[in-house]
Amino acid sequence: MAILVTDCPRCPANHITFDVLSSKLVGVHYDWQRWFETFCICRHCHQSTVFVLSASTRAQIDFFADKTPEQLKGALNDSMDIEGFISIKDRVRNAPPEHVPPEIAAAFNEGATCISVECWNAAGTMFRLCVDLATKPMLPPEGTPGIKRRERRDLGLRLPWLFHNRRLDPGMEPLSTCIREDGNDGAHTGTLTKEDAEDLLDFTMALLEKIYTEPERLKLAQERRDARRQPKTGG
Repeated sequence: MAILVTDCPRCPANHITFDVLSSKLVGVHYDWQRWFETFCICRHCHQSTVFVLSASTRAQIDFFADKTPEQLKGALNDSMDIEGFISIKDRVRNAPPEHVPPEIAAAFNEGATCISVECWNAAGTMFRLCVDLATKPMLPPEGTPGIKRRERRDLGLRLPWLFHNRRLDPGMEPLSTCIREDGNDGAHTGTLTKEDAEDLLDFTMALLEKIYTEPERLKLAQERRDARRQPKTGG
């Protein structure tokens, strides 16, 4: 029987042996590295965990071409890496909008994960961070008249300035109180509710789509249009 040795997510046992009962191929990375969700039973608490395992060496290519981890003999630790385990965090249903920069997408994903595990205050803080990162580049250069230092620094003051100067769609201004007030609540007083966090999610989605997704889609559409009108060369 195949076994896996690791810490148990279900009990205090560390470096404990799990019996590996079954697995399912869930993906292939780099055209060779197979990833599996593997159903295991802890020998200490006798509860189950689904671990995510990946082949650790190219030598496993041939073996996993028609076999699964539970068919290996001995400890899987010798030939596979533990990438994590399936938990409530995997219920995330909200992906960042298209064409969002990686650092903002990372903050958005963290906020979405916090919502999935019902950490409303943490979610609010991360969505506020998304808006903070997205709006800073919209400010004019340092030294430009008409904007104060605090308006540059504080998101709660920056958003009204951006709306007033039409650097953001004024139609979104009524929703902006959500990100300013609820975001601050999450960071400082820990009072956000589920509804507050979902409001922050909706506003953040709308803002990121307006700043990144819509312009990039228009740019790509224009590029396709230009390509269709390029002179065709004869063969």
